[in-house]
Amino acid sequence: MQTNLPLQFEGVGDARLPAGPLHLAIGMFDGVHLGHRAVIGPAVRAARATGGVAAVLTFWPHPSALFRPQDPTRLIQDPATKAEVLATIGIDAVITERFTTEFAQLEAEAFLPWLQQRLPSLVAVYVGENFQFGHRRRGNAELLARSGAALRLEVHTARRLTVNDEPASSTRIRSHLTAGEIEAANALLGYRYFARGVVATGKRLGRTLGFPTLNLTWSPELRPRFGVYAVEVVGPDGKARLPGVANYGLRPTVENATEPKLEVHLLGACPYDAGDRITVEWRHFLRPEMKFAGLDALRAQITADRTEAERLLAPRPA
Repeated sequence: MQTNLPLQFEGVGDARLPAGPLHLAIGMFDGVHLGHRAVIGPAVRAARATGGVAAVLTFWPHPSALFRPQDPTRLIQDPATKAEVLATIGIDAVITERFTTEFAQLEAEAFLPWLQQRLPSLVAVYVGENFQFGHRRRGNAELLARSGAALRLEVHTARRLTVNDEPASSTRIRSHLTAGEIEAANALLGYRYFARGVVATGKRLGRTLGFPTLNLTWSPELRPRFGVYAVEVVGPDGKARLPGVANYGLRPTVENATEPKLEVHLLGACPYDAGDRITVEWRHFLRPEMKFAGLDALRAQITADRTEAERLLAPRPA
């Protein structure tokens, strides 16, 4: 991920935006997957062509936290991670509007006037064809287009994208992640699902087994399936990718923790230590997490996991 992050702020208003005509993509954009890029890409291209600003208007928390607090949607990414991914596709600014009861009561017909008043440099908005907004979600792409015409704002609607005959949706990606279907999730994301955090000092149990690990501080809202994965680790410089095996879960054989942990064993020499910020890119699901009869059985399985990860991550002939 690139380090030049977009300008980020909370609350709609352009006092902090760079000067220039504003091209604004609107949506939750959880995961910033291929379908989202079909919405965001035209905004970026139009901004670059006109010397304008490409921005995203997103929301926090997810509307489900307001409407069904007992069972809110678990998000793939937190706002900071989302901004990091948006930076890779050319977004200049991320505006996060808090999804409150007051905001939810804004009538659909008032939405674009509300935006235009707060963003005078706004010239165009970009949404997906299934975009809904306003009180009781009465607003749709058709209403948005009519409202935009009256306000002399361009409204661009992107058709829903399908990948392998299925919609590129955050819902499908969440389902794939919780099932351990990491290849399918990555195909819809358009990049590798990743965990990023600071290496923490662990209990060094991996060393006693002969497989030292990096313990990553990482607590996603949406938890992927507990299990063992073939991964690649990217260091602070963002360049070299080192193959490894990751375990995400409760470690029932050695600890039976109450909160899941992410541990990574590199297949080669490990150049990282506690305090380093690393990225773990998830490539293949190897097996579910399980409890073994003892450390010898666990050690044998880790050896097998390592062999399988080496096979899966081996460079393919050109």
